Amino acid sequence: MGKLERMAARMDRAAGLGPTRRGFLLTAAGTSFLFGFARPGQAAQVFPRMADDQPAGGVFEPTIWCSIAPDGWVNVNVIRAEMGQHVGTALARIIADEMEADWDKVRITYVDTDPKWGLMVTGGSWSVWMTWDQFRQAGAAARTVMVEEGAKLLGVAPTACIARNGSVIAGSRSITYGDIVSRAHPDRRFTPEEMAKLPLKPAAEHRLIGREVKALDIPAKTDGTAIYGIDAKLEGMVYARPKLPPTRYGSKVVSVDETEAKKIKGYIRYVVLHDPSGTVPGWVAVLASSYPAAIRATDALKVTWTAGKTANVTEQDIIEHGRKQIADKNGGSRVFNDAGVDKALAGAAKVFEQTYTCSSVLHYQLEPMNALARLHDGLWEVHCGNQWQSLFLPVIAKALEVPESKVVMRSYLLGGGFGRRLNGDYAVPAALISKAIGGKPVKLVFTRSDDAQFDSIRSPSIQTVRAGLTKDGSIDGWEHHASAGWPTRVMAEPFMSKGDDGKAYDQFAIAGADHWYSVGPMLVRALDNDLADDTFRPGWLRSVSSGWTPWAHESFMDEVAHATGKDPVALRLSLLDSKGRNAGSAPDSVGGASRQATVLKRLVEKCGYGKTDLPKDTAIGIATTFGQERGMPTWTAGAARVRVDRRTGVVTCEKIWLVLDAGTIIDPDGATAQTEGGALWGLSMALFEGTEIENGNVRDRNLNTYTPLRIADVPEMEIEFLPSTEKPMGLGEPGVTTIAPAIGNAIFNAVGVRLRHLPIRPADVLKALQAKGGATS
Repeated sequence: MGKLERMAARMDRAAGLGPTRRGFLLTAAGTSFLFGFARPGQAAQVFPRMADDQPAGGVFEPTIWCSIAPDGWVNVNVIRAEMGQHVGTALARIIADEMEADWDKVRITYVDTDPKWGLMVTGGSWSVWMTWDQFRQAGAAARTVMVEEGAKLLGVAPTACIARNGSVIAGSRSITYGDIVSRAHPDRRFTPEEMAKLPLKPAAEHRLIGREVKALDIPAKTDGTAIYGIDAKLEGMVYARPKLPPTRYGSKVVSVDETEAKKIKGYIRYVVLHDPSGTVPGWVAVLASSYPAAIRATDALKVTWTAGKTANVTEQDIIEHGRKQIADKNGGSRVFNDAGVDKALAGAAKVFEQTYTCSSVLHYQLEPMNALARLHDGLWEVHCGNQWQSLFLPVIAKALEVPESKVVMRSYLLGGGFGRRLNGDYAVPAALISKAIGGKPVKLVFTRSDDAQFDSIRSPSIQTVRAGLTKDGSIDGWEHHASAGWPTRVMAEPFMSKGDDGKAYDQFAIAGADHWYSVGPMLVRALDNDLADDTFRPGWLRSVSSGWTPWAHESFMDEVAHATGKDPVALRLSLLDSKGRNAGSAPDSVGGASRQATVLKRLVEKCGYGKTDLPKDTAIGIATTFGQERGMPTWTAGAARVRVDRRTGVVTCEKIWLVLDAGTIIDPDGATAQTEGGALWGLSMALFEGTEIENGNVRDRNLNTYTPLRIADVPEMEIEFLPSTEKPMGLGEPGVTTIAPAIGNAIFNAVGVRLRHLPIRPADVLKALQAKGGATS
């Protein structure tokens, strides 16, 4: 069983799907030829928008993923969530390129949930990587049939024809795909064996992949016709806002006083939610005829709760709990557990050790959580933007106590996701409120402060890294221990991986620590901070653990270099030797660590690390990672030039360089935008962004105290993708990974102080400078 099949099986277990249904879904997703065209549901959106979004009659549907209409329009069905990354454009061009379609006659449909689509998830930078082979085969199937049928109509052999730009051409004669469909009425279907044998175009013949083409969804997003979840409306709907309990878990409603709420014009009633799924325990919701009324009435409603056991938990409590977990050698799961680690460290000339911490981080996506639910014709509809429908549709069904077949999630654009909408918890209360009022349509919208309190935050974390050093300063033994809340255990436990010791672990709470350096025997241990899990609902946030594990790993690598008198770049290159498990393998990690070494070398050339004559208190720091996951590496190297103000402690990032090898680049403009956004997110979390847990909840509830990166703090950026014809990897998240350690390393290079906590606040810099005697009054 390949990685994608194992991933699909784990996701189905997480969603409660049995093996019989998995076989059905794999057949559907693997052959792509068993079902007809997906008629767009009420919410499914088509880009570009047509006068009639329904496909014309007599369409040719070689797969469930695409169709060709008699008028020549090609439709591509997209199951991934669109949240600003233009995923539809990227995926559609894979099919369109292989099909040789006319890009000016391609449209995309973001479809609603249906078992025939198989796994519906958008996260982990997986979308292109997971879809590449499938969509190439789908495009090849369509092209094959068009050439065969076109040849018949032209009266020539298929070998005398070529497909180009939506037409089949034989010498001086040609026929369009639309004419072929309208005249030949093709209906060929393929077996899986036939699919596997279809000829695919070589990279040299790509005409859309890697080229600049227009994004298909830009016009609708520009003129306002694109519909986001918060825009959804149904006739007769009422509005709701949640009254959130004092703790995420364990709170119980004691009493409700609606005296003051009744004075608000438009107030209808309140509902105490009963949730069999356990997603929103202790919730009260307020219903009103308008959203402003719902806001005011919720503020006026008085609810008395008994709080859960975490009512007094603080951020420091969670960090200290993690510190104790790391000190206990018996806990956690051993991701890497090489023989001889203990012996190597015990016999080392010196054991070098450091500990690094990171604060809680909010998602703060532009569009607050919202969902619209109703019972319609015996089917529960939930209208919202979501990143993991396959995970949360079963949860909604459990909450409503109905079969999964009685629930559909209508797809909308997302006004920001970043992993927050992988968790569909916000859809559950909307459905429960609708159930409480007889299935009538209810639009639940969170205020910004509600959204912050209810967020599935990135857990605070603590990491300890150790290296055994020989007398000549070489590394001969390595340990990396990381404790944090585990989102996958909380929301999709069957999807977790198994460690070398057979124990389950959350791969998205350790990825990045399982590095590609050759450092002798290695132990990588993942620890579930159960106090964090009990206090809040840990979530996946852009780059997930790869947003914080490289902070420790690449800061530590610089620290080892300085401690042993070695150049940080030279040290890294000496360890990226592509030996053993770091050699890589087809199809996802061909070349292994040698490709990481290549991006690092190119980065050093670009940024002038170690050669540039910079002003006082200004320096460049570097870091390198493999992007999001070891199983699908995007080789990444990053550098940051910073200036430190010794008087105020303010760190200014002046420029960022990034060099990436992500395999084949499908959409150059989208790849650049994704990487820029990731880099700025990394910068935001490094210098500006973070909150703390106080009394069992996040301290910061709005932008008056929560301070993400502002426009004035955006540095110059220079991004380069190395040319490659290897399988495309992810690009939504790797840009985040190197920025924080590069900044930390640059600060040390500039003023000689080492910071080991994120975010790096001016007060922390000043304190370190004062301790070193380097502050300026």
